[in-house]
Order: sequence, then structure tokens, then C-alpha cells
Amino acid sequence: MTLTFADLLDRARSLPRSGRRAVLGIAGSPGAGKSTLAERLVRELNGGGDPWVAHVPMDGFHLADVELERLGLRDRKGAPDTFDAAGYAALLRRLHEDADTVYAPGFERVLEQPIAGAVPVAPTARLVVTEGNYLLLGTGAWARVRPELDEVWFCELDEEERLRRLIARHEEFGKSHEQAVAWVMRSDQRNAELVAPTRDRADLVVPVTAVPVLR
Repeated sequence: MTLTFADLLDRARSLPRSGRRAVLGIAGSPGAGKSTLAERLVRELNGGGDPWVAHVPMDGFHLADVELERLGLRDRKGAPDTFDAAGYAALLRRLHEDADTVYAPGFERVLEQPIAGAVPVAPTARLVVTEGNYLLLGTGAWARVRPELDEVWFCELDEEERLRRLIARHEEFGKSHEQAVAWVMRSDQRNAELVAPTRDRADLVVPVTAVPVLR
């Protein structure tokens, strides 16, 4: 059966149960369309009424460049060990348990730096959509993430198109074409090779180009 965006909306709506806030994770390789899917789910589910769905990207848990320099990881930015995975898992747990407003860190794309307390999640939010590469990774502190997610969907995109989008994204934020290609092939592709095998741990695989609204 062909998966439609309407199917995804219905499935997301069904996640909060018995008054308990639900957290939906969207995983996938770099450039696969995770953020686009998350943003459109949140926008469509909230509609024009009172917002009941919040968006909390994983990117806010990037380690700051100054810390990456200290650890000798600056040239590996975006790899699993360049995030505060334990902090991310702790936030997801708070989102389930805390009745007050929860503040999550955001990520400034132009600066490529995390910003503390940038994303408020109000008590009225009954569903939180979070997205990132490593939600299904079973190693290190990342293993604490999956148990905190009610469902995880895996975005899948044709490899050629995924690479094209990645390169264009890096160019948009200031890299030359040559720099963008070099970064994608050196860093993003290495990370994609870690993410791809986690596909089988997802509750649902979303073929991005098969969903018209996501094109």
C-alpha cells in the first residue's frame, strides 16, 4: 500500500494516549529530509488552532566548536561523538515527565553553533517531534535515546538526490562547491554509513520522494 502524507498525519495524531505526552523521532542519513518532514508534520498538525505539537531538533546538542577544538574533534563535527547524546536523552525523558515548560537548545545554522534555551516546549504540547541522524544508534550514550521515543520513523531518499541536497545545503551556508563536496564526501558520508544500518530498528520507513507534499 502506498504511504501518503495523510497516513503520516493520522499516525502521528494517534501517538499521545491517556493524557501522556508522546515523542516522535525522525531519523535518517544526512540530507534525507528529516527536518523537512518534521517541520511539515508540526505545521499541518497544529493547523490554525492552538499549537499542541512542538518541534525539538537534535541539532541543539552539537558540542560547541570551542569544545570540539579542545577534544581534537573539530574536523569531525557531525559525527556521533561530537554531540551531547546523554544530555539529549535526558531532555527526552524530561519531555515525558515534566509538567512545566521545558527549554531545549537550538542550533544556529549560519553560526553553526548550539544556543541554550532557544526552544520552549509548553505544557500544552501533547506531541513533540524530534529529528536527527543518530536516534536509532545503539552504541554509547545514544543507546539511551531510543527508549525515550514512542516511535521512530526513518526517512529514505535516493542516494544521488540525498548527496545533491547535502552539497547544496553546505553551499547555501557559505562553502564553495569544492569545499561542500569535500566535506560531504569526507564527513557526511562517513556519518551516513553509520546511520544506514539503523534503518531496520525504525517503526516506519518513510520514502520521502513517494510522499507528494515532501517533494
